[in-house]
Amino acid sequence: MLFEASSAQSPVALGQPSDVNGAPLAERLRPKSLADVVGQQHLLSPGMALRVAFESGTPHSCIFWGPPGVGKTTLARLMAHAFDAHFFMISAVLGGVKEIRETVQAAQALKREDPNKRSLIFVDEVHRFNKSQQDAFLPHVESGLLTFIGATTENPSFEVNSALLSRAQVYVLQSLNSDELTLLWHRAKAIVTLPELTREAMERLVHYADGDARRFLNTVEMIHVVASKQATATTPGWVHDLEWLERVLGEQMRRHDKGGEMFYDTISALHKSVRGSDPDAALYWLMRMLGAGVEPLYVARRLIRMASEDVGLADPRALTMALDATKTLERLGSPEGELTLAQCVIYLALAPKSNAVYKAFKSAKAWVEKDRTREVPLHLRNAPTQLMKNLDYGRDYRYAHDEPDAFVAGEHYFPMDLKPMVFYEPVERGLEIKIGEKLKSLRALNEQAQQQKSRKP
Repeated sequence: MLFEASSAQSPVALGQPSDVNGAPLAERLRPKSLADVVGQQHLLSPGMALRVAFESGTPHSCIFWGPPGVGKTTLARLMAHAFDAHFFMISAVLGGVKEIRETVQAAQALKREDPNKRSLIFVDEVHRFNKSQQDAFLPHVESGLLTFIGATTENPSFEVNSALLSRAQVYVLQSLNSDELTLLWHRAKAIVTLPELTREAMERLVHYADGDARRFLNTVEMIHVVASKQATATTPGWVHDLEWLERVLGEQMRRHDKGGEMFYDTISALHKSVRGSDPDAALYWLMRMLGAGVEPLYVARRLIRMASEDVGLADPRALTMALDATKTLERLGSPEGELTLAQCVIYLALAPKSNAVYKAFKSAKAWVEKDRTREVPLHLRNAPTQLMKNLDYGRDYRYAHDEPDAFVAGEHYFPMDLKPMVFYEPVERGLEIKIGEKLKSLRALNEQAQQQKSRKP
């Protein structure tokens, strides 16, 4: 069904089997009360906004805004249960005006049967509804027939109609942190057989979930299934390591063709000749490729890559040269345009070399892939709407162009829970000599500013 219309049901009791055979672990662990909810304590702790709303005795229209798997649907169900309300649910991905109309009719019928009992409508992925579909709720929210609850992963300032937004309180939900996901692991372990994991493996599992409780529990369920088939899963003292977990997660290392095929060997020889600053050898391998019928635009794309990977900021003109060669080739075609490839190859081979950008790229990428998704600091967020300003987006941001030398000494641009890291280290060749001097100066100013802050009482 595209929507459900029923009195609010109590969520599955924590730690108890579901009434539905084969229910996923995430469903079996769905909280039955606010006390069972993991995460969102900035909203659910005593005295916090959403906790107060639950304790008020009167439901109000609201929008839950947050990433996937943080409890938006669960909170909607708990709200309906707390207020003993009829609960309707529509998926904006699959539903439309027809489902809205049917829900309104069902709510009107229930209202006639029991005028004192409220109806609550939960719209999942509400940002998927267009303006007219969202407008369809307005008269029924205004009349009190429906209490509206929307869930969205997108910024409601942009995705929810202002008329509907003005009638709903926005609650910002956050990704679950490591401690909260670990708590879910222990709750799951109380009802299904799970192996012992090393600390490194547990950290990998938590990072893999990326703050998404549903993804975490689905992965835990997969671990349960795999471990249950292995004799070591229940062996006392047996601890499963990171390597075992990676196999369960289905991670696959990138594989490279090492079969010695002429095509890949030749492009490798061209690349290494350019990197080795040998223009004659590079021209030889270029001619070998073109003579063998290799598509010239393919070669041009590889030269663009070489310009960034092996020359980088030691000579930024190298990338411009490669792009210009590609444009010229596209305009002239072959064989006339192939001369510009030769010109580019010679320039790249003779240019000062630096892989500092390439190394910084790989280092930053590897770090981000293994790390969890961290929140953007409030002072770095854009605040084009009043809602976002009320949430302190952009507060205390210092505009660099208004500072001496257009530099804010001591400013923190990384996530607040992450110490500043160094990915890019220029080499002492070409333009990167001057870039290195500039970086050294800026880092010294930052250090000086930080020391001044630490000395303040």
